[in-house]
Amino acid sequence: MSTDHARAPYAPGFPLAERRALVTGAGQGIGRGIALALAAAGARVALVGRTAETLAAVAAEITERGGEAIVLVADVSDPAAVSEVVAGVVERFGGLDVLVNNAQTPAPGALLEVSDEAYHAAMASGPTATWRLMRAAHPHLRDGGTVVNLGSAAGITWNPSGTGAYAAAKEAVRVLTRTAACEWAGDGIRVNAVLPLADSATMQDWARFDPDGAQAYLSTVPMRRLGDPETDIGPAVVFLCSDAARYITGHTLAVDGGQALVR
Repeated sequence: MSTDHARAPYAPGFPLAERRALVTGAGQGIGRGIALALAAAGARVALVGRTAETLAAVAAEITERGGEAIVLVADVSDPAAVSEVVAGVVERFGGLDVLVNNAQTPAPGALLEVSDEAYHAAMASGPTATWRLMRAAHPHLRDGGTVVNLGSAAGITWNPSGTGAYAAAKEAVRVLTRTAACEWAGDGIRVNAVLPLADSATMQDWARFDPDGAQAYLSTVPMRRLGDPETDIGPAVVFLCSDAARYITGHTLAVDGGQALVR
């Protein structure tokens, strides 16, 4: 599945200069791309995930480009870890301005096939962790902070067969996003969701295993390509966290080449 395209340069300036960001699931894929984009926009980035080696590699990339990043190894499905992560970021950076909830354990398969364990793992790592992290971060985000939660178009497609448990987790994240946006607007906190369609290891494996099916899926994307995590998905998150989006909250932004119709 080809994703060849010109890599668009970042917009001039540093719209997130001096801001302190926390990104979960930051060691690979979309989380890595978002972390790199936030750092390129001037943010200091706390990378959170379960694997120290991948997080360290992303931190090294950010440092090599002149940015600043710290690594916090944690499983966000653990409630104790959530409090420790937020406290750790605040201690190291002196505060917190941006929270990006990207971590999500997948739960593929038909509803009759998904195990109880896989279903609960998807919920714990997705909406439950998102809820806990938003609540833990709330006091630090008051008066100008932003939250971006990662949803999925799987939750709004007409036929989510084979992805029902995952889609349910991601739609729960969207409901939490809208609720927090309404409840916390008076606290000066904006909360939005992004529905990304990006190249990933899973997509690449699918293309090798079922090239015809993968190509058929790609044909449903008007722009006929998958997004790049760093240069397509990341800048959308940067925008939502910047002052340019100061009047946007409770919104779901599909960053998917035109595939999804968000109602």
